Amino acid sequence: MTNTVASVPTVGERLDALIDTIDSLPSTHLYGAVVAVSVVFSFALLNWGGPSNHTREDAPQKRRLSWEMRRSAASASAVSKSGETEPQPKWHILRVLNYAAVGSFAASVVIFCRGASVYLNDPATLLQFLVGWSLFLCYFFGFFGISFVDPDGMMMSYDPQQSQANNDPQDSTNCKSSSAKKPLHPPAAATPVCSDGKASCKAPVVAAAALSSSAIKEMSDEQVAQLVVSNQVKDHMLEKVLDPHRAVAVRRLAFDTKLASLDRGGALDELPSGPSLDYARVFGANCEIVVGYVPLPVGMVGPLTLNNETVYVPMATTEGCLVASTNRGAKAICQGGGAHSCIVRDGITRAPCVRMKTAMEAAKLKNWCEEPQHFAKLKAAFESTTSFGKLEQCNPTVAGRNVYLRLRCFSGDAMGMNMVSKGSLAVIDLLKSEFPTLFLVALSGNMCTDKKPAAINWIEGRGKSVVVEAIIPKDVVRQTLKTTVQSICSTNIHKNLIGSAMAGAMGGFNAHAANIVTAIFLATGQDPAQNVESSNCITLMEETEEGNLWISCTMPSIEVGTVGGGTSLPAQSACLKAIGCKGGGAKPGQNAQQLAHVVAAATMAGELSLLAALAANTLVAAHMQHNRKPTTTSK
Repeated sequence: MTNTVASVPTVGERLDALIDTIDSLPSTHLYGAVVAVSVVFSFALLNWGGPSNHTREDAPQKRRLSWEMRRSAASASAVSKSGETEPQPKWHILRVLNYAAVGSFAASVVIFCRGASVYLNDPATLLQFLVGWSLFLCYFFGFFGISFVDPDGMMMSYDPQQSQANNDPQDSTNCKSSSAKKPLHPPAAATPVCSDGKASCKAPVVAAAALSSSAIKEMSDEQVAQLVVSNQVKDHMLEKVLDPHRAVAVRRLAFDTKLASLDRGGALDELPSGPSLDYARVFGANCEIVVGYVPLPVGMVGPLTLNNETVYVPMATTEGCLVASTNRGAKAICQGGGAHSCIVRDGITRAPCVRMKTAMEAAKLKNWCEEPQHFAKLKAAFESTTSFGKLEQCNPTVAGRNVYLRLRCFSGDAMGMNMVSKGSLAVIDLLKSEFPTLFLVALSGNMCTDKKPAAINWIEGRGKSVVVEAIIPKDVVRQTLKTTVQSICSTNIHKNLIGSAMAGAMGGFNAHAANIVTAIFLATGQDPAQNVESSNCITLMEETEEGNLWISCTMPSIEVGTVGGGTSLPAQSACLKAIGCKGGGAKPGQNAQQLAHVVAAATMAGELSLLAALAANTLVAAHMQHNRKPTTTSK
């Protein structure tokens, strides 16, 4: 039996056969196929970028974000081109031109194919066709990568300065690391700080190619606010273009637009800009024998990128240059990719002072409280008085017959002094049943320690213990902060570390942390006297291997809350809403912790800017520019 094996053509034989087939085709058919493939490929290149149905009739509410914000948010909603306030290419004209070019190219191919036998034998005409097709192809390939059908794709490319490396902290209970839920706002386009001694301190009122001051005055407040949002008019220069009262109204509209993109629209509605105060809210809660109130101006710092989110920080102050300087620091932090903060400890303290008959009894009380089974009894008694408070530690200290019981309590979103005081009384009642000779000297024995400088707060912490850090690229240090990494690091060492040590400072290893802490406390309804311990801060700076600036602030005793006290007043509540932490959080303590994160990050921004000014020797010039003004009579 004979087996017949069919021969299988090799790859080379198949290629030879394909070439023979192509050679047998008429030249006109072959050239037409090449041209057709070129047309289809070029058309695909022109319209690459995905489908787009944007029209001039898109929803008006999508026009509120400026081009500067949209280009940093690839996930943001598409906006109508008629709402653009930044100068843009005429996209519709380019689109028509693209289709006209494709149509003309296709028509020339059809004409050539119909008379190919004639044109191929006419060198002059053939040369004209080839030159024309070459120009068409150069046009097509020259616009490779530009999305004419979806031009918003270009506009949403991120700012190059925002592309700096970002070292996200590891996730933990209090170290926030959120996925991108909302668009990050780009760094502020300008900062109202004179930081370059060689440059003029007078910044331009309006950006290049913008409208004249007289034209801006004729616009409505909403129109001017859109110019501010799009950075055609700088927000800190509004008073030089408009009446000061109108400037405040316009600025509020602009910030409301920015906050709306963070789901905080209307946050400033209850922050008064005119003289008003609901005294009914004050009576029985905030002040007695009321005769009036002292108005404080509130400035807004931001955007500030913190834990991968955009925040704006209200600050109430009468110190000129403070908000402007902090805003410059916030800009530099944003340009470096943002700050990251973590809460390493959270608990408010109260330390009752009790007295025993003998020192031996005092020692016995201390030992009793430190036994785990006895601490469980103290914990149960304490937590019977509160829904949110959790007793976490009892640290007794003996001084002769005195015992100071430093009780640390987690207080949820409240600052917690009332909560921990009430629970402390329950603990004392329990101890009296165990030690009949115990006598309560004072509910607060000053080892808490509240509203006084104390090493125990610096070492053990009180309230929220926060550490925050950021990396500022060396180019940002030079361009935005007007100094060098080496210079600012040296200034920090000799001023904040050596200088403070020589002064015998306790918790004061910083440039001006109390400035920022107090301003935020006043704006958000915190107890301003607690800035004493809340301003404990050590600022550290180092030059990285890449030559960039690493900065951190460690603040062991930030005492804040988002419920109770002054946080319930409308203006202070509005400021908390602007930050995004008004009232109780979805998880107990969440909003108060967010406020602590913001206080620490804003403090770091203020430290960064002031130290840069000191390093560049521009501090006095800046304060003369922004903190001195001839006395005028307001009409």
